[in-house]
Amino acid sequence: MTNLEQTIMLEISTLPETRYADVLAFIRYLKLSIPTEEKELEERFDKALKSIRARAQEMNITDEDIEAEIRAVRDGK
Repeated sequence: MTNLEQTIMLEISTLPETRYADVLAFIRYLKLSIPTEEKELEERFDKALKSIRARAQEMNITDEDIEAEIRAVRDGK
């Protein structure tokens, strides 16, 4: 158990037992928000990738151009 987990457990143990239901409800709320956060992150990534691809097309940059640039950097040229 990490120090943070130990601290959380200590804090919970010092609460009146009547507040345990509130703690449980809050933990469940936090867990439910995780998929939403992951979905939002995925949507932001997809939007950024689409924007990058559109910009590359505007600038006439092909996948081959990108691969050649990567090879040049890896080869130290």
